Amino acid sequence: MRRRLYFLLPSQERARQVVDELLLARIEERHIHVLAKAGTPLEHLPEATLLQKSDFVHGVEQGLALGGVTGVLAGLVAVSFPMEGLVLGGGALLGIALAGAGIGAWASGMIATDVPSSRLKEFQHAIDDGQFLMMIDVPKSQVGAVSTMIKRHHPEADMHGVEPTIPAFP
Repeated sequence: MRRRLYFLLPSQERARQVVDELLLARIEERHIHVLAKAGTPLEHLPEATLLQKSDFVHGVEQGLALGGVTGVLAGLVAVSFPMEGLVLGGGALLGIALAGAGIGAWASGMIATDVPSSRLKEFQHAIDDGQFLMMIDVPKSQVGAVSTMIKRHHPEADMHGVEPTIPAFP
C-alpha cells in the first residue's frame, strides 16, 4: 500500500535536487510526479501525467456507480414491461446493468480528463506563483523516513500532508 506525499518547492533547481535524492533513496522515478505552472519547461523532471492532473479516477468511479444504477433501473423496466414476443430474465437485467456501468464509466472518465484534480486545488495559487508541486508515492512504511529526509536537506520544502491511499490504477 502506498501513500502520496505532497511538497511545494520554490524552484526548479530545488525540485531537481529532491528528485536526485529520492532516486538515491531508491524511490523509482515512476513514483515521483512534478507539477508546475503551465508553460514551464520541466526539463529532466518527471512530469505529472494527465491522471495526476485531472479528476479522471474520481470521474470513472462516479460514472461506474451512476451508470450501473441506471442500467439496473433500465433492466428492471425492460424485464417488467417486455416487448411483445420477447422473454427477458436475469441475464438481460445483468447485461443491461453492466452495459450501463461501462458506458457511464467511459463517458464520465472522458469528461473528467478535462476537469482539474480537486485534490490539487489547494496548491493552484502556489503553482501559479511559480512554485513546483512534487507528489511522491512511497510505501506506507517509508512515509516518515522520506518526509524527514526531504525536510532535513531542504527546509524550504513546504510539506502539505499525506494522501491516505493511492488508487490501484494507474
